[in-house]
Amino acid sequence: MGRQHWKKIWVGSAGNMVEWFDWFVYASFATYFAGAFFPSGNPTAQLMNTAGIFAVGFFMRPVGGWLLGRVGDRKGRKAALTLTVTLMSASAVLIAVAPTYGVAGYGGALVLLVARLLQGLSVGGEYAASATYLTEASDPRRRGFASSFQYVSMTAGQIVGLGLQIVLQRTMSDDALHSYGWRIPFVVGALGAAVVFYLRRHMLETEVYEEDTSHAGERGTLRALWQHRREAFLVVALTMGGTVAYYTYTTYLTKYLSNSAGLSKQTATLVSFTALIVFACLQPLAGALSDRIGRRPLLITFAVGSTFLTVPIMTLLRHADGYWSALGLALLALVVVTGYTSINACVKAELFPTGVRALGVALPYAIANALFGGTAEYVALWFKKAGIESGFYWYVAACAAVSLVVYVTMRETKDLDLGRVKAAGGAGDGSAESTVTTAS
Repeated sequence: MGRQHWKKIWVGSAGNMVEWFDWFVYASFATYFAGAFFPSGNPTAQLMNTAGIFAVGFFMRPVGGWLLGRVGDRKGRKAALTLTVTLMSASAVLIAVAPTYGVAGYGGALVLLVARLLQGLSVGGEYAASATYLTEASDPRRRGFASSFQYVSMTAGQIVGLGLQIVLQRTMSDDALHSYGWRIPFVVGALGAAVVFYLRRHMLETEVYEEDTSHAGERGTLRALWQHRREAFLVVALTMGGTVAYYTYTTYLTKYLSNSAGLSKQTATLVSFTALIVFACLQPLAGALSDRIGRRPLLITFAVGSTFLTVPIMTLLRHADGYWSALGLALLALVVVTGYTSINACVKAELFPTGVRALGVALPYAIANALFGGTAEYVALWFKKAGIESGFYWYVAACAAVSLVVYVTMRETKDLDLGRVKAAGGAGDGSAESTVTTAS
């Protein structure tokens, strides 16, 4: 792969790294800044208020998916990617400078809320914008490999956030972190977003988009998306199992190992940190494999593995007695999840024609992510509180089983010519016809 392709991969996926860094540090540093924005007294109430503002970000993701998906289809992939990183930078700056309750009363919480609204909009659009760009800008024979870097960058954002948290915890006192140290990661996030903004201002538009001849007035509209409603529902269904599994074994894993398995927070954090590094390295390998054997075999392998292995893996993780046993099980789970994460971006982009590709990926994915991925931790804790924690294991397995049905029945997309994906039956039937070419 040439230097130009590597540059496109870097610019297209770098925003994801900053995006997920910001998303992660809000959740992980909430215990330090919750008291800064709400009256002292009840720590649980403070965390609930902070978590409520965190949840707002998930509700805004479908809105961001619609808004920025529309921009991506009507104004271009470059315009959408530049806008997402602008929103991302603004949200990080607002949190970094937000006044505390002692200075501005609930004004600080209001600033925090506005920042999360912007962050939700940004995250909702970033995934689809980068997925579309990476898929369109890459060599048709290497689309799986190129798009796999989306999850490499997403995971890298979590790794950097986790690493920064470990460094700050070891170099600053607890009082200092509660006082001002929690602002540091948001300053870092804002600086990272500024760098990505500069890179994206100088990126090139994809040739597939520039050569698109569809009617400009129909690009990126809900009416145009409705003509491809079958593919839109397909995106929701194929995302369902993957996003639940991904959140379970990444963002929820540390809490699960600490609260349910009884491992120390330091050990649980180290397990997650190590597992995520290996997970990130697996993505390009699986993406390249999909370019050779197709997307469906990997998706089916993920769904079968997740359907039948989730319950035993989660049960054994609950009884893990140390770092190595927990790490081994976590890695087994993440190897299974890689079948979905490594290629889901390009699979979704390959389903839609150019004029509605960004919106077609963004809106259904954001809805599925908000309904299933964003709620995974809350569902897990609900089952735990109800005294039937194993019910969550079966929930994850059931979501994977639904996606398995979709993977088995969907068409292969590896050799589709992105410039010739089109609707066959017009506005009415929602069916789609895709011209297939064999990459030579």
